Amino acid sequence: MKPASCAAALVAAAVLASPTGPFGTPAARASGTAALPTVDMEAIVKAAQIDPRRADGTLTPGAKASVLLVERALRAQHLLDRRWVDGHFGTTTIAAYAAYQRSLGHTGLDASGLPGRASLVRLGAGRFTVTRLIGPGPRVSTGGAVVNTRTRDMLAEAERLLGRRLVLEQGSYNPGGDPTSAGTHDGGGAVDISTKGMGPAARTAAAGALRRVGFAAWVRSPRQGDWSWHIHAVAISDTDLSRPAQHQTGDYYLGRNGLADQGPDDGPKVTIRTWEEYQRH
Repeated sequence: MKPASCAAALVAAAVLASPTGPFGTPAARASGTAALPTVDMEAIVKAAQIDPRRADGTLTPGAKASVLLVERALRAQHLLDRRWVDGHFGTTTIAAYAAYQRSLGHTGLDASGLPGRASLVRLGAGRFTVTRLIGPGPRVSTGGAVVNTRTRDMLAEAERLLGRRLVLEQGSYNPGGDPTSAGTHDGGGAVDISTKGMGPAARTAAAGALRRVGFAAWVRSPRQGDWSWHIHAVAISDTDLSRPAQHQTGDYYLGRNGLADQGPDDGPKVTIRTWEEYQRH
C-alpha cells in the first residue's frame, strides 16, 4: 500500500473507532441529530422578576441567552411579536408567557407569567432543554402558618445563622388575609416575622440573616404603614410568588424598599443571592 493510502486508511479506522465521530463531533451530531441549546431556569426566573421593574431595557446579567430562547419559543407560539424578542423579560414577555401558561390550562399562581418548571419544560420541547430546575415544593405547616418546603428550609437556615427561633405572624398562600399586605401573601414565598422582644440591633440582624439565605427582607415600622413592627420577607425566585411579591423581589434587586413609594432600600447590606445560589456558595 502506498504511504498516502496507508495514512488515509489509518484516519478512516480512527474515525470508525471513535464514539465521538470525526473532528471530535459527538456521534449523534455526526449522524444529523444536533444537541439542543439549554435554558437556565434560575436565570430566567430571576430576569422575570427584575426586568419588569426596570425603567429601561437593561438586561439581567447572565440571562440574555436563556431569555432569547424562551422569547423565540413564545414567538413560535404566535404569542410574542418579533420586536420583543430582545433578551429582556419585561412586561410584554411576562404577558406572553402568562398567555402560554393559560393555553396549557393553568390558572391562578400557575399562570402569573413567572415561568414554572412544568410550563418551561413543555415550552422547550424540541427547542431547548432546561437546566438548574427550581420549584417551591409542597405546602406545609410551620409555626401555625402555611408555607412551602423551599421557604421552610430557608427559614430554618436563617434561624441557624441567627441562633434563635423566628416566629411567623403571617405565612404564604393567604389570599384575602391581611389587607395591609397588598396581595404579597396571596402566593408562596412571603412571610411576616414577629419582632416582639427584639431591639433595633436584633431586628436588623434577623433581616440580614434572612437576606443572606435568599429572602428580600425588610424591617417594617409603624411609621411606614398601618402595621406594628415586623419583618416582611419574600423568598426570591419562588415560582409561586404572587404578582405583587414578584414586584417586591425585583425592586429588592434594584435597591428599593419594596413599598409602593419605591423608596431606597433601608435594610442591611448583604450580597443578594437566591436560596440556590446560597447553597452553592
